[in-house]
Amino acid sequence: MQLTLEFGGGLELLCDSVKIHKVNVDLQGAEEKLSMKLLLSWVRTNLIKERPEMFMKGDSVRPGVLVLVNDCDWELTGQLDTTVEEKDVVVFISTLHGG
Repeated sequence: MQLTLEFGGGLELLCDSVKIHKVNVDLQGAEEKLSMKLLLSWVRTNLIKERPEMFMKGDSVRPGVLVLVNDCDWELTGQLDTTVEEKDVVVFISTLHGG
């Protein structure tokens, strides 16, 4: 499944400072649909190069990370249960900044 994943607000530093990733996520065996829960696990394994605890807490993103699926807040679409489809754009933005 072809997806575009974007990281901002400092999260790109966890991915070798690359903000936009065009990825191909293979569905595992019996999985017919890709949920955000599965996608986050894939991101942690394949894209996050350092300090995954700054991106994820348990099976979800850390508090303070805004997640948009096709420009829609994932809190409106089911969060971890949100289904991701071919050519979707998923954006992760940290809203926590030092100051």
